[in-house]
Amino acid sequence: MPLLLPLLLLAPQAYDPEIEAVMNRKRKERAEAAASAVATPPPAARTNDGRIPVPDKYAAKFQACLDQAVEAPDKGVAFAQQWRIDGGSFYARNCMGFAYARAERWAPAIVAFEQGAEEAERGGEMVQSGRLWAQAGNAALAGGDAAKARNDFDAALVRGLPDGVEKGEVHLDRARALVALNDVGGARDSLDIALEQVPQDPLAWLLSATLARRAGEMKLAQAHIARAVQLSPDDASVALEEGNIAILTDQEDVARSAWQRAVKLAAQSPAGKAAADNLSRLPAPKSAN
Repeated sequence: MPLLLPLLLLAPQAYDPEIEAVMNRKRKERAEAAASAVATPPPAARTNDGRIPVPDKYAAKFQACLDQAVEAPDKGVAFAQQWRIDGGSFYARNCMGFAYARAERWAPAIVAFEQGAEEAERGGEMVQSGRLWAQAGNAALAGGDAAKARNDFDAALVRGLPDGVEKGEVHLDRARALVALNDVGGARDSLDIALEQVPQDPLAWLLSATLARRAGEMKLAQAHIARAVQLSPDDASVALEEGNIAILTDQEDVARSAWQRAVKLAAQSPAGKAAADNLSRLPAPKSAN
């Protein structure tokens, strides 16, 4: 065992388990967005996949705009621009940001969401403004600008997002931005709030466990990865991190089992491949006599 830890710790770390978890979640949200956008227009004040609640006055036009964005992002942008001229308010800018995001044009998406947030605030819609700042932050994070993402998430939080999922998810995403900025203390503060606000989100526990491992807080890492496993036992990213923490706490059998589970769950995913690589570095298990 003494040579095993250096080998694992010095191995190239091109893959982070939390990145895969985040990407899985974002892919799921994108699929849900596409599905919801071609469905019947939602009733007033209903929200889905992070978009702001829309009152009846704007709901049908908003849904039509989303339909265009799903069909072709440039059509969504054109629809939103005309709707904005025709009085679509910040809902038109929300759809414009959505359309740009579907095209992965992050810079104009950020601008659209931020302008929508400012317009909502001018109209006294502070919570709606906060939701749009949060979307701007996610666009910035997707575009690789962690500093802007942090600033936009901060703007969202000071505008009074309600407790629960909305506030928790913003703190979770803010923590991701702070990790990218090497602000470990700030990331821990946001993660702790996220865990209070969204205790049923396995991603929050996974990110917290990973951050604790990196900081050498192994008892905390063990406790939080155990919660992630409980909430999401079939997630290869969670299984990989369970093994990473186990091997660093001298639990080789637990690490082996966790990495084997990750491979079984998703052998061709980055998490599965990383787990397989780790397994290849373990000594052969002792045979029982």
